[in-house]
Amino acid sequence: MSELLLAMSLLLSVVMVGAALVAIQPGRSLPIIILSSGLVSLLASVQYLLLAAPDVAMTEAAIGSGLTTFLFFFVLSRVRGGDRG
Repeated sequence: MSELLLAMSLLLSVVMVGAALVAIQPGRSLPIIILSSGLVSLLASVQYLLLAAPDVAMTEAAIGSGLTTFLFFFVLSRVRGGDRG
């Protein structure tokens, strides 16, 4: 692994741990928690891309950061809105 890829991987790992810590801190608002967990998933997909696994990276980006984040925001809006229909 080249030094540039190693540095990028280390930087992504540090940012991923930081975003995960933001997601698990108590007292944060729910949209911040949802966005930070989506960021962890998106950074994981970039890590997979650096590790030469583009199929896993695309799946993680689509399902992990895209669909799951959308679903969490959708459910949050339904719960907060009091939608009974």
